[in-house]
Formats: sequence, C-alpha cells, structure tokens
Amino acid sequence: MDELSRRNLVTVAAITVASTVAFAGASLMSTARAADFPTRSITLVVPYPAGGGVDAMARVVAQKLSDAFRQTVTVDNRGGGGGTIGTRAVARAAPDGYTLLLGHTGTLSINPSLYTRLGMDPRKDFAPIGLVASMPVALLAHPSFPAKTAAELIALARKAPGTLNIGTSPVGTGGYMCAELFKAEAGIDIAIIPYKGTAPVMNDLLGGHVPVAFGVLPPALGNIAAGQLRAHRRHQQDALLAIARCADFRRVGTARLRSRVALRAACAARHAT
Repeated sequence: MDELSRRNLVTVAAITVASTVAFAGASLMSTARAADFPTRSITLVVPYPAGGGVDAMARVVAQKLSDAFRQTVTVDNRGGGGGTIGTRAVARAAPDGYTLLLGHTGTLSINPSLYTRLGMDPRKDFAPIGLVASMPVALLAHPSFPAKTAAELIALARKAPGTLNIGTSPVGTGGYMCAELFKAEAGIDIAIIPYKGTAPVMNDLLGGHVPVAFGVLPPALGNIAAGQLRAHRRHQQDALLAIARCADFRRVGTARLRSRVALRAACAARHAT
C-alpha cells in the first residue's frame, strides 16, 4: 500500500468511524492438520480491557465457537498501546489457528497508518476470516451536563474554548477518530482525553469525572435506558440508535460525521516454524 492509500485509509476511518474486529490464527495449516482442527482449546485475544464493546462481542463469539468446535475458547484481554500490544502478541504467536484475534479498525487499519513501528504488519501477519459485527459510536453525556443536544454542546464549547473535556477510547480507535473529526467539523477547541479502553471511559462518564465521551453504543444502552447517560449522534436507520433515541448531528453542521464500528475476523498468515 502506497503512502497516499494509507492516508486515504485514515480519512475513511475517521469519516465512517468503522472499527474492525478480527480473529487471528494460522491460515497456512496443512490439509491434514486443518481436517483435524481443533484438537485442543483456543485462545481468543481481545486487545482491549474487559468491559468494552469489543470484549462484549468476544464473549458471544467465544461461546458460539466453543459450541461449534466442541472445544473451549478462552477470551484473553491484553489491553495497552491502543490495542497494539494484544495484536502484536497474536502476530508473533504460533500460526496454528489456536491463537485468534478479535481485531478492530483501530488495530488493523488506523494504527498501522499512524505509526511506523508497530512490530507487526496486518497485511502480512494476518489473513481475514470474516465480518463479525458492526457497532455505532455515539456521543454520550452525563445527565448533569448542561448541554442537552449536540448543538448546545458546540455552543458551550465555543463560549469557553479549551475548557471542555471529551473522553474516548485509545488513540487510533474509532471513538478517538470520531472525537477528532467532531472537533474539526464543529470548529471547537476541546480537550480529547483518550482512555485505555471503553470500560474506563464509561466508568468515569457515569461517575461524572468526564462530562462527555465518544464510545461504542452497545455497552452504554443499559445506562441510557436507566437515564444515567444521554446519547447523541448523526441519524441513521439503525435499531440500536432508535433504542438509544440518539439526536441528529446533521442539524449542527457535522453531516460528514458518521459513527459505526465494524467487527471482522482474520487469522495469522505465516507458516508455522
């Protein structure tokens, strides 16, 4: 991929806020070995802390795989480095199909476009298995936050530049890129506070330690239904968005902002040694 394509990839990721989640294991097993697969337990690595959207999806996927394979599939949370640590660990694991990665747009496309030394190359070290799911990203607010709409939030930020903090998942993830795009599109001076994962963001948001945050919607649905959080985002035909009653961003001059995370499956593409 040339430099222009890499930059275009970042642009697309920022505009669509598509966060890819992928499985990683060996794709070059011999026919005989593949026919017997699996003969032992499988590890599904999540490159983010427990409690976030990717982790929640991993729990569902692990159970379904366990049922299908009749083997134990264990979820292993290896957060840190914006998802890089867990992703790199799978890239360096034996490519035998027993170590899988639930990848993410941030780990498999955005980070490789932002950083030059990741210790792995997703184009060479992983092979795709398939799309798992997609999740919308929402602008979430604590109920005590005075701005009740996205338009009011923008007005508040313009009234007091540099004083509003917005929490996000790690640098390079869909939530972080969405916050950066929102900031640029709205032309506001806000401080983006990246956390180690979605769960820490939600904890601080619920506790009122950060007033607003961008995060994947599914983990927040229960809190939204209970009135503990409010959600705002650009309107699309989406059942989750309807449940959360998200506001429409198109009316506040941020029509380019779309927030959705796609979860895909991939497997390691190296020969076993």
